[in-house]
Amino acid sequence: MKQIIDFHIHSKYSRATSKFFELEEMVKWSEIKGVDIISCADFTHPIWFKNLEANLVETPANSGLYKLKSSDSKVRFIISTEISCIYRQNDKTRRVHLCILMPSLASAKKFNTLLKDAGGKLASDGRPILGMSAKQVLEFMLKADKNAMMIPAHAWTPWFAVFGSKSGFDSLEECFEELTPHIKAIETGLSSDPIMNWRLSELDNITLVSNSDAHSGPQIGREANVMDLKNRTYGEIVDIIESKDKKRFLYTIEFYPEEGMYHIDGHRDCGFGCEGEATRKNKGICPKCKKPLTLGVVSQVDKLANIREKDIDKSKHIPYKSIVPLPNIIADYFGMGKTSKRVRNLFMGIIEKAGNEFKVLLDLTKEELYEIMPDVLADGILKMRDNKIKISPGFDGQYGTVNIFSDNERKEAKENKQTSLF
Repeated sequence: MKQIIDFHIHSKYSRATSKFFELEEMVKWSEIKGVDIISCADFTHPIWFKNLEANLVETPANSGLYKLKSSDSKVRFIISTEISCIYRQNDKTRRVHLCILMPSLASAKKFNTLLKDAGGKLASDGRPILGMSAKQVLEFMLKADKNAMMIPAHAWTPWFAVFGSKSGFDSLEECFEELTPHIKAIETGLSSDPIMNWRLSELDNITLVSNSDAHSGPQIGREANVMDLKNRTYGEIVDIIESKDKKRFLYTIEFYPEEGMYHIDGHRDCGFGCEGEATRKNKGICPKCKKPLTLGVVSQVDKLANIREKDIDKSKHIPYKSIVPLPNIIADYFGMGKTSKRVRNLFMGIIEKAGNEFKVLLDLTKEELYEIMPDVLADGILKMRDNKIKISPGFDGQYGTVNIFSDNERKEAKENKQTSLF
């Protein structure tokens, strides 16, 4: 049974998150997107945790997956959260974000108690900031439940990641020391894709997962994991990750990394981005304001990698498929913002006919696409599947921009009154 899983999202109790991001909203958007199993989000927050206890029921019993009591939806929740660790190690400030998967709400409650007893201020934010090391948090997690799993989040992001250029480490072992064998997976993040991670031999036996880190419903599933599950349980999911089982872990769904906010080096305030030789020529300094550039994921991968891309044996790794979210494609087609009314209306019209977004982006044939949307838009989706798109890469917290359609195609779309019929 093919299942699409997003292990990492947030609730309305996290900073910069939609005030509408409740459990019902998560289920609604998971169905729209085509996500089968979704993170319950932010289980360390005391108010949100009470909400989880009151509104989720384990289904089936002892599966480690939960359903919303008030809904008949087939969407299931996995108990997971993200934690921010800010601490000093070896005379350097470290900022590492960690995803935690728990087999049950009971185990999550034990973990929360351990963090609180150690001084963690869990009510401060849905993604709490703890003055503990990543290793300490891992110790607490294992004490709460030996079947729990820790996954370093968006592993290459400059400011808050295990390999981040600003506050991370040069290896997993440097971060987790003797507990490193408990780290079985990392999250690639929006600004890197698997092939970039495959250049680091340290990760040969590490499973790469991809998640949305969604702060609102429409962001759910912008990255995800596709597994073949027989029993649809927490234990089966964790076993697939731990064993890096290519037969059961079918592929990950990826943002094009150029779309991510930290793909190349740059300085957002000056609108300046660069990479490689240009960064070296500028000695890592912004030529406009003379301040240091934020070094992006490409630079950090180049720094730590010990395998050339052309030497990668792809057969050793779980495959992936790159997508552009459908609202972004429609927005490029119309030449307007993805939150505009016209984009929203066409998006929801397509979803009503197709069933969900992943069917549109990954599964429907050319003829089926033509039946539910304008031909030019359908051709744009086919271009995306064939990687025939142009992206201006993101840097220093600024998303990259995707270009699929020509100016003439956008002009035709704006003038085409029939788009409202689809």
